[in-house]
Amino acid sequence: MRYIFLIPFALLFSNLRSQKADPISGKPKLVVGIVVDQMRQEYLYRYWQKFGEGGFKRLIGEGYMLTNAHYNYVPTVTGPGHASIYTGATPAIHGIIANDWYDKNAKRKINCVTDDKQKIVGGDKGRGNVSPWQLLTTTVTDELELATQRRAKVIGISIKDRGAVLPAGHAADGAYWYDELTGKFISSTYYKAALPVWLEQFNSLNLPDKYLNQTWQTIYPIEQYKESGPDDSPYESVLTDDWKVVGKEKAVFPYDLKQLRKENREYALLPFTPFGNDLIRDLAFAALNGEEMGKDEWTDFLSISFSSTDKLGHAVGSYSVEVEDMFIRLDKNLEEILNKLDKDLGKGQYIVFLTSDHGVADVRQQLKDLKIIPQEYEPINFATKLTSYLDSYYPGKNIIENVSNEQIFLNHDSFGLDPKSSSIEYMVISELIRSYLITLDGVSEVYTKSAIQNSNFDEEGMRGKVKRGFHPKRSGDLAIIVESGWTDESGLEKAGHSTGYTYDTNVPMIFYGFGIRQGVTANYHAITDIAPTISTLLKIKFPSGSTGQPITELLK
Repeated sequence: MRYIFLIPFALLFSNLRSQKADPISGKPKLVVGIVVDQMRQEYLYRYWQKFGEGGFKRLIGEGYMLTNAHYNYVPTVTGPGHASIYTGATPAIHGIIANDWYDKNAKRKINCVTDDKQKIVGGDKGRGNVSPWQLLTTTVTDELELATQRRAKVIGISIKDRGAVLPAGHAADGAYWYDELTGKFISSTYYKAALPVWLEQFNSLNLPDKYLNQTWQTIYPIEQYKESGPDDSPYESVLTDDWKVVGKEKAVFPYDLKQLRKENREYALLPFTPFGNDLIRDLAFAALNGEEMGKDEWTDFLSISFSSTDKLGHAVGSYSVEVEDMFIRLDKNLEEILNKLDKDLGKGQYIVFLTSDHGVADVRQQLKDLKIIPQEYEPINFATKLTSYLDSYYPGKNIIENVSNEQIFLNHDSFGLDPKSSSIEYMVISELIRSYLITLDGVSEVYTKSAIQNSNFDEEGMRGKVKRGFHPKRSGDLAIIVESGWTDESGLEKAGHSTGYTYDTNVPMIFYGFGIRQGVTANYHAITDIAPTISTLLKIKFPSGSTGQPITELLK
């Protein structure tokens, strides 16, 4: 009788053991994907002593950091970066080859998320003709929606439309971005006919007015910012329009935003300040509350892209006090997000991953002054040089149709070529252009379309990066690789990005929370490994074009 009484308990403990070991059971309540626009891995080391204990340090100390994570393609810019993080693929497969690119069929430049069939939701004017229709593969967020029959809630938020739309994917419940004309968050008819009530209420708070009616001072006494250069630096810019602020002679603290907003395009000023990140944090809280994310049996997904780091970084460079102060403040934003997730869902019940869409080069004038790049350096205008050169061989013929994103598009009609053919003349002209460009100072290599298509997708080095960033139907006829530190952009005062060099490719990759070990690795991993890793943790199929692999080191 005693042994019969013990049998149910033995069965119970057996069931408990089997459930604990069951690889199918158990999923997080929520995934929060965080992309910090224009963040090099090196920033974590340089600003470490200024960070608090609850933001970056908590993610790294309790989570898993990959110190040798890289973009494995070119160009390294925002649209392709966000698309690659969430698809596990590169532009050669997902099709987002740049922020804007030349459409060979329409004969015009197009934006990576422009969709003229859509209209603005949440306002009368502003950029609402937006959708993810040009993204050619599924995202991890799409796969979550499919796996749950759209019971999962997927929301994307950002200052930039592409930073909200591409991570949220095709099947999202909503994507919302900042309208610089009104200071409101808007969407497009691709998602819904009207903004959700919670977002209408959020917009009614007029938080941009609150943030712009103050002065931006450094958090710590400015003399403590030894990790950066002097505040009054010749390598920082006060530019007009999209880059910085009108009404200030030098890029130095303090910034009287209440006064400066009167002389600028009103709400367009906010994204150039750390308060743009504060606003995205506020919106994240509103989305979590309004959508009740993580509150039912289905895993939800919130993608957050912090864009102000990129907006400001282009203007003042990677060694400015402004950028350092912005990252110190962003660290506090992260701490607040983690604390809210702990409170609402419980520690260990959610996943956070953090990365960046690209790094950034140093300001070119500084590189010249330090003799890192030649004193004779000048930005390269490929279109002008090529037109002049080719006119001596083909007088009166418009051979070059477009030069953009360090790619050359040939005018096939001008010399009677069928774009689908591989005629001798096409190859001759391609090689003629390549032979000329390779003689120019600042040009490292030039690849013809034929050379790219005949290369191996897994090839190492720069040609492999070009291959993985090259989409046959969307990319040009030749791809140019500039030397380290050089650019084809005008101006020496801006910090830029787009290359395959480590200053643009090496970005943070941090995983934290449910199912993730604590640790650090210096093993190489490509950005395309993020989506399959999250898919593995969520127990859903990989995005359709994924070429990455799960990061097995971090899985419990």
